[in-house]
Amino acid sequence: MNAYDIIIKPVLTEKAYDGIANKKYCFYVDVNATKTEVKNAIEKIFEVEVESVNIANVRGKKKRERGTVGVTAARRKAYVQLTEKSKTIPFFDSLG
Repeated sequence: MNAYDIIIKPVLTEKAYDGIANKKYCFYVDVNATKTEVKNAIEKIFEVEVESVNIANVRGKKKRERGTVGVTAARRKAYVQLTEKSKTIPFFDSLG
């Protein structure tokens, strides 16, 4: 699996913005990705040093439209903490 297949996109919410100042970033990742795979992918893509990775599984929500019930897709979030001496991720610099 390619590093770009593991990291889907960054999470851009208020909770995710709170961690940017402390070098803690949040990403949507592949539902089958492990912590080690996420760590290696982040280090390869952004050329930073990762200290720790925490993963949260997000269940799909029920949605109703015109009497039919459906469920949104389940997701997986990875909270990535960089080391103190590591550089920041440039994409997030203007957001924090």
